[in-house]
Amino acid sequence: MTVTQPAFAPEPDRDCALCPRLVAFRRANQQQHPAFFNGAVPSFGGSDARLLIVGLAPGLKGANQTGRPFTGDFAGDLLYQTLAKFGLSQGTFDARPDDGLTLVDCMITNAVRCVPPQNKPVGAEIAQCRGFLDARIKAQTQLKAILALGRIAHETVLRSLDCKLADHRFVHCARHDIGQIALFDSYHCSRYNTNTGRLTTHMFEAVFEKISRHLRD
Repeated sequence: MTVTQPAFAPEPDRDCALCPRLVAFRRANQQQHPAFFNGAVPSFGGSDARLLIVGLAPGLKGANQTGRPFTGDFAGDLLYQTLAKFGLSQGTFDARPDDGLTLVDCMITNAVRCVPPQNKPVGAEIAQCRGFLDARIKAQTQLKAILALGRIAHETVLRSLDCKLADHRFVHCARHDIGQIALFDSYHCSRYNTNTGRLTTHMFEAVFEKISRHLRD
């Protein structure tokens, strides 16, 4: 029997029911933290943005709480600070979805839209949610560059672009030209990576310097 795959929009319903484990975790969090957003977190930014930033998944007390990618946790502090420095945001980031911050020529999304237990989505969840990323990429009318934060985001983007993983290995600050799109890699801006020195502010900004040059060109 042929299984019909669901048609994906660029953004899932807030109460997306595709991944049973994530749905159960979300419902448990609704009981423990009723004031949290507790849903599939929508992308942040405009569909005419030339840069798409792809993270892994919402943090429990970050985007899952606030409903905006990378808002409410340490990773967002570094990301939004860097976006401001490179002219990719306007306003003041105050780690709240109502802080008035807007993005300039970029959009932020995640490979997995719902918070996973222990911040670790499993392979089936990553594959299932990729339909939304496929649709999101196709909906970006002016897309020139994608920044993948971490190996999982990198591999998910490659699959969305129908590329072989072996032909484009994840390396921090690497650039991969795929048709009309340039894929850039960075270690994820998580507290773990910055605390251990795997990723420094200088290293992170170096990636954005490459992206900025590409967008200018």
